[in-house]
Amino acid sequence: MELLFIGVYVFFLLFILLYSLMELNLLFLYLFKSDESSKPNTTDLPFVTIQLPVYNEVYVVERIIDASANLDYPQDRFEIQVLDDSTDETSSLIRNRVEFWEKRGVRIKHVIRPDRRGFKAGALSYGMKTVKGEFIAIFDADFQPERDFLKKTLAYFNDSRIGVVQTRWKHMNKDHSLLTKLQAFALDAHFTVEQTGRNKGGHFINFNGTAGIWRKSCIEDAGGWHADTLTEDLDLSYRAQMKGWKFKYLEEVESPSELPVTMGALKNQQFRWAKGAAECAKKNLGKVLVKKGIGLTTKLMALFHLFNSFLYICIMSVAFMSVPMMYLVKMLPEYKQVYDFLQIFMVSTVILGAVYYVASTRKSENKGRDSLRFFFYFFVFLSVSMSLSLYNTIGVIEGYLGRKSPFVRTPKFNIHDAGDDKWKKNKYLSSFKGLGLITWLEAAVIVYFSFGFVLSIQIGPLSFAPFYAMLLFGFSYSLVLTIRQSSYAK
Repeated sequence: MELLFIGVYVFFLLFILLYSLMELNLLFLYLFKSDESSKPNTTDLPFVTIQLPVYNEVYVVERIIDASANLDYPQDRFEIQVLDDSTDETSSLIRNRVEFWEKRGVRIKHVIRPDRRGFKAGALSYGMKTVKGEFIAIFDADFQPERDFLKKTLAYFNDSRIGVVQTRWKHMNKDHSLLTKLQAFALDAHFTVEQTGRNKGGHFINFNGTAGIWRKSCIEDAGGWHADTLTEDLDLSYRAQMKGWKFKYLEEVESPSELPVTMGALKNQQFRWAKGAAECAKKNLGKVLVKKGIGLTTKLMALFHLFNSFLYICIMSVAFMSVPMMYLVKMLPEYKQVYDFLQIFMVSTVILGAVYYVASTRKSENKGRDSLRFFFYFFVFLSVSMSLSLYNTIGVIEGYLGRKSPFVRTPKFNIHDAGDDKWKKNKYLSSFKGLGLITWLEAAVIVYFSFGFVLSIQIGPLSFAPFYAMLLFGFSYSLVLTIRQSSYAK
């Protein structure tokens, strides 16, 4: 029994190490691999359909409609579909803005379907029935595309193999709070090292659900939008690339967006992404691994890409198992060498640190100052990420087991400035009212890890103490923020 326990413990550590080595490979591709894609052709101006899937977004819907209508592109060469699933006054705001832009010659339609079946995937699929564009640009309600977005991205479709062009998310409210700064810190690594590294290496990447353009024929060839996972974007991305379509990622083209400003909204978003990734892994990974014509390296990359949410299970398992592990080694000294495997965790942390360092300082004008800031944000980010692992682990397990749940969108509050507290009066804050089961679980986990911290000091090894200190900080930060912010919900 002891050997089985240790074996499982080491397995989780090894997966974390292998995942970090994959990230290291992406870092090398990002830094040293040249971009061999074809150069863009800026002469063509194809007809484009812009889809705006919207559900109850009172605070930002007018902004995205206006930004889309103001794109620097001939009015006779694009149309806008506002795919409205709203159940509140958002629909009235949309109706008014659609009428406003129709009078100014913009081809814009307010599309309301009979029901909300399939959520976002269902809305996009419904809109596909009437799209006129050869290409389809998609923006979530909280985005604000820059005026030259279409001209910068459509140029890359001169390569007939390109099915998607994806741009990098820019964060309009990055400096609002520590919470938004940590989110930007995490997302920047994905939108630089990971997306660019995979793209340069010829591996599968994912459409990020927004701020990108699809070739209509690519969507149709891949089977269209499916609503059987919570991450319809990742699912369609893999089905399209298995069909042979190529994706192009543009790190240099920025698409401004808004980050969640409340812990409740962030938890819901992370849960959806984690569970959706697990569902996509269950649905698509086996097909990728047996698909002929896909290189072994690309298959390995796809394995860790689709299994990235399994990392949450590994982190939580290692954290919970470390307490009985200390007792086991104390009672059975012959297993003391198992502590050597803790070096795996240290090596993984260093590798991930290198990835995030490059991502956060790549455009720095003051390396010394930003390097110091990096060390602070990196360890705070790790701490808070580990606290999110508890809720995300539940989502991942549900995804693997096939337990379905509704698509819970992340409401945005049109918050920009640092310290802006308008979110406290936001009507959608009621979505996070009350202290649910996960909040009480977080409180119980804090007690458990406090015990682990004390135990690591009393019986050793002391190397566990920093790990538990980070867990305690992360869970305490999450718990306090959740309780404080939920108190503002009406």
